[in-house]
Amino acid sequence: MLGRDVEGHYRYWNDVQLVHRALPEIDFADIDPSTTLLGRRLAAPLVITGMTGGFPDAAKINENLARAAAELGVAMGVGSERAAVLKGQYPESYACVARYDVPLKFANIGAPQIIPQAPGDPVVGPDLVRSAMELIHADLLAIHLNFLQEMVQPEGDRRARGSLDRIGELAATFPVLVKETGAGISREVAESLRDRKVRAFDVSGTGGTSFAAVEHYRALDQGAEREARVGKTFWDWGIPSPVSVLEVVGVGLPVIASGGIRSGLDVARAIALGASAAGTAGGVLKAAAAGYAETRRELETIVHELKVAMFLTGSRTLAELQKAPYVITGETRPWLRR
Repeated sequence: MLGRDVEGHYRYWNDVQLVHRALPEIDFADIDPSTTLLGRRLAAPLVITGMTGGFPDAAKINENLARAAAELGVAMGVGSERAAVLKGQYPESYACVARYDVPLKFANIGAPQIIPQAPGDPVVGPDLVRSAMELIHADLLAIHLNFLQEMVQPEGDRRARGSLDRIGELAATFPVLVKETGAGISREVAESLRDRKVRAFDVSGTGGTSFAAVEHYRALDQGAEREARVGKTFWDWGIPSPVSVLEVVGVGLPVIASGGIRSGLDVARAIALGASAAGTAGGVLKAAAAGYAETRRELETIVHELKVAMFLTGSRTLAELQKAPYVITGETRPWLRR
């Protein structure tokens, strides 16, 4: 959906204000944004969240992302591998990632694909999960929750019953991260997933790219008027990203904050709220579509901005940044009374 307005109508991360420290008492050169996430060392707490794959142009985009992630020492996921493992379509658009030494890689399958949608429909079970992980040499499997999208898609999968237990079955065999796709995860859902041995969460709350908006335009292009209206109605549906972070960090597992992360300042805000890392997609996708140099420059800028925020809060390490004071304002504040 490059070139179309698919952003949420409110920037919730702007409501998280880090308190400025006029005397940082540290040197900028001493700032260390490195961290360990899910057993892997990262140069910065940054994840390129799963975005694309399954069509010809995706190979170059994913290659640009993987090369930059490997060289800068940050994590990366790919878009849903449904096309490759269920239909055998464009596997190279994912497999190109395996050629790069990305320190932490996430395979990606949708929750609707792990339960039967209709009699005789193929279901992604352990063998296909293994194929999805091997395709990119993944460290973890991301199972994405995209039921809002499915409701807007004219051909969307409408069955969700049993997906929680199926996630638990897969988590008993594979290291699993559960990620939303723009509508956020509540504490209650996170607790139920933790109890089924999920390893981590990517909350992907509202305030960034609206996938209801993405599907709204797809439905318009297909002449599906009802679904197009549903996409417009639910454009901003979901839990704000900062709120979802605050809820899910209390569950006791690593949390990746995504949904509207556009700068290193947003990454710093997420870390201050308790996230282990932050995930970015939209801005990096535009850079990756342009070329490798643009991709690397965008990621380097995000990391530099994070370090500037650390300097201005007197935080030499991420552990210190997690203790930095902050104030929550705007439309995010009322959510904290939930």
